[in-house]
Amino acid sequence: MLALRLTRSAHTAVQLRRLLVAAASAGTGFLLLSTLGHALGHPDPASSALRLAWCAVPLAATVYFAIAVARTDPGTRPRPGLSAIGLGPARLMAVSAATTALSCALGSLLALLVFLQLRGDLTGMPSDGAATDFLATGRPLPLPAALTLLALVPLSASAAVAVALRPREPAAGAARAGRTYGRFGAYRRTAVRESFGAYGRFGKHLGAEARGRRTAEAAPEREGTAEETPGTAAGTEPADTGPAVPLTPPSGLPWGIAVLAVGLAVEAFASRTGGGGAPGDRPSALLGLALTAVGLALAGPGLTHLCGRLLQTVRPGALRLLAGRVLMTEATRIGRPLGVVCAVLSAAYAMASLHDREDASAGPLVVLGVLLVAGCTTATLLTAAVEAKQARAGTTAALRRLGAATGTLRRAAVLRAGALLALFGPLTLVVAELSAWPLAR
Repeated sequence: MLALRLTRSAHTAVQLRRLLVAAASAGTGFLLLSTLGHALGHPDPASSALRLAWCAVPLAATVYFAIAVARTDPGTRPRPGLSAIGLGPARLMAVSAATTALSCALGSLLALLVFLQLRGDLTGMPSDGAATDFLATGRPLPLPAALTLLALVPLSASAAVAVALRPREPAAGAARAGRTYGRFGAYRRTAVRESFGAYGRFGKHLGAEARGRRTAEAAPEREGTAEETPGTAAGTEPADTGPAVPLTPPSGLPWGIAVLAVGLAVEAFASRTGGGGAPGDRPSALLGLALTAVGLALAGPGLTHLCGRLLQTVRPGALRLLAGRVLMTEATRIGRPLGVVCAVLSAAYAMASLHDREDASAGPLVVLGVLLVAGCTTATLLTAAVEAKQARAGTTAALRRLGAATGTLRRAAVLRAGALLALFGPLTLVVAELSAWPLAR
């Protein structure tokens, strides 16, 4: 009931993102049902298993998008005072998982209704055409199998959201390192030694608590770090979101380049061992394509951090300095979905050379799958941009109080987008050409 109330009272933008999750779930559910219909009409188990394996990519894209939407939901974000009424981080995590499951279940129900409508089970008028053999018209649809396939999206998405937004406790060593024992076993969080009876002096502990509260209240107006505080769920931002730049870049860039090189080498080896044929007949080519996509996704945060560093080279002004520091700070938040988008675009370009154009029966499903994966990854990138904007709310407000013009902040945003496009655009084209060239031979 709490999840339903939070869903109904959400903002319009939040409702739109949830509807997009439901639409993605509907598309993935329809693809899963189409594999069931194909299995009913064709006795070849290998072909049906291959179609079911292809549905793993849209399923992963839908789950990835659902996690991004759950992270930006302001209604389930831990705030002070909610724990007093029983809405701690664990309870809010459960509400987020239930809300995600509700949106995905709505999409799965819509997919079932559309599939039954096309089969003619609801109106008695099935769709005609050579490209509709996956509907298995005239054959009874096993309802338990259909419901099992439709339950994959809600269960996977809710479980992934619960794992991503679980409350994280500090490490045992770090928690123990910041705690010391004062006089007579007094439990303190400071290593400052105090004289005998200092704690018992009137107002001593009250003054320390007041200073701590003043420091916490003044923290959003000072430069700080965007690290997550203990006890908050993943994806929620603390009050201090200053423009502090990480000292070390993300560690995934060398691994991403290595995996990308291995994927391109596997694709080149697949082109030498045998060319042509359907994608299912060339598993090594698909493995190389998958490694290439994983390499781009791993290298995304490091490339974003590098792009921010390049913006600040050669005597930068205030505009380039601000844009570069924001990119370096948000390299992980923005770079990962940006790398996934580049991986999807390059893989789609390479798969066009592997697709058998004479097989018209799988044409609509291939188009639906490509649109679903591309749409989910692009929507995830836009949602990550919204999350980054929410994380920079305190910094943006501080800059405006200091006299920064709105036009300057907008020009910095345009500069960041242009720098990312100038780096990731040619990289995507080069990787797509290198992937498609050996596969098309």
